[in-house]
Formats: sequence, structure tokens, C-alpha cells
Amino acid sequence: MCTKYPVVLVHGVLGFDQILGYPYFFGVKEALERMGADVYTASLSGVNSDAVRGEQLWDFIQDVKRKSRKDKVNLIGHSQGALDSRYVAATYPGSVASVTSVDGVNHGSESADALRAALEPGSCKEGAVALAFEAFEKAIAFLTGHPFEPEDAVAALDALTTAGVEEFNKKYPQALPEVWGGEGAEIVNGINYYSWSGIIKDGLCEQGLNELDPLHLWMKHSAKTFVKEADQNDGLVGRYSSHLGKVICSDYSMDHLDAINQIAGIRTNTVDPIEIYTDHIEFLRSKGL
Repeated sequence: MCTKYPVVLVHGVLGFDQILGYPYFFGVKEALERMGADVYTASLSGVNSDAVRGEQLWDFIQDVKRKSRKDKVNLIGHSQGALDSRYVAATYPGSVASVTSVDGVNHGSESADALRAALEPGSCKEGAVALAFEAFEKAIAFLTGHPFEPEDAVAALDALTTAGVEEFNKKYPQALPEVWGGEGAEIVNGINYYSWSGIIKDGLCEQGLNELDPLHLWMKHSAKTFVKEADQNDGLVGRYSSHLGKVICSDYSMDHLDAINQIAGIRTNTVDPIEIYTDHIEFLRSKGL
């Protein structure tokens, strides 16, 4: 085994483990397994609160512990998956060796704030949008083979806003930076915390120019909703909003979905997401994790 403890990949909002064999973390699990790592991909509700998804993740971890005969796991969470991983680490610390946030929404998303502002709570518009997302996620859940997981689009949106994550951080402050743009503690309560993320815009210089990828075009459009981190975001999360624990790097040339090597590894930038994951697994191994 490459690492002492198994690795659990945790998907973000609107995510999945795999759809008819097509993975959310495209090519990542296979690359890590070639290194000798024991890797599992969690399947959580695509749209729901951090507490609901966090408890689902905890159930999954207990199953991993039984299968691997290890008492802890290394969590690698993308987007909202970072919050779910933090929830489990704070609530069930004895079962977590490390938490790694990948483009994590650790201080909220300005993109989520913009959507929240456009949807008045309790309005017909909010209800219609929520029903559409929930229907989409139920279809995805059916295709993944996990059709009975609850979905709550409004809870998911509220969980990702700046205000929502502020409330989350009051309950689970472990490894948060004390100053904006800084680093948090690397080890808290015996758990190692790390983060990395990317940006698609740095001043006037566009980065992550994978124009063949329609998801990248969407990320570039979403990036325009940012104000606080207008010039440094990945399309859904700001650079400094992603910081947690020891920051490996927060300005990789990649957008929010490049971080999981989507779509199908299409990119024209110079950053190889798979290499970032494999380097990190080697790093965790060097830490005895």
C-alpha cells in the first residue's frame, strides 16, 4: 500500500461516484491505485446540506474501514466534498488521518451568493429551480445505482453561500486560516489538513485555456459573478476562499472542474491534475499517513 491508510475521494455538489462506469474523479482512482494506494470513491446526495452529506460520508467511511481493516482514512474532498470531509473529521476524529481540500468551498462561494440573491427564499422561482435540480439529481442517482439518497437543492445552495459557510465554520473551525489568504494549522486534534486549488484568471492573463471543454466556458462565465476575488477564482470558488490547513498551492492553472480532470481530461493548459493527485499521495505517504 502506498499510504498507511486508505484514500476516500469525496465528490462535490451535483456530483456522483460514477455514472454507467464514467467517474467523477476522471482517471484519478486508477492512477492512485497504480501507485499501490487503496482508493474508494464515496457516493453522496448530489444536492443537500453538509450535515446530511457528512453523515452519509461517515456511513461510507465505516464500510471502508471494515473492508480495508484500517481504523482511519485519508479524505480528499472536491468542492462541497471538502466541507463534508471537515464535518466528519470534526465529528468523528478518531477515524480520520487527514483531510485534503481540492478547490474546497471553505469560506463560501461568490457564485453561490449570486444565485442565492437571484432566488428569493420561498418564492415560486426558487421552488421551480429547486425541483429541476432535484429531478436531475434523482436521475443521476438512479444511473449511479444509488437511487434512494435524499436531495434538497435549497439546503445545498444555502450551504455553499458565504453566509452558510460562515455558520459551518463557527461549528467546525479546525485548520482554518486566522488571516485572509493565509494558512491554517497543518495538524489539529491529530488530523493533518491540506488544500490546493486553481484559478482561471490572474489579472488580464487568462489561464486554463481549455477552450475545447464546454465546462471551461461555463466556468469562465461563472467567474464574472465574483467581486471579492474577481481576478483570482476557479469559476466557482475564490483562491483564498479555498485555503485550509497547509496550502500546497492555490493558483494552479486550472478551473473548478479541471481539478477533477473533467471533461475526460480535456485541457490545453500545462497543469496535469492527475500528477497533482499522485504527488499528493506520495506526500501523504511521506507523512506516514
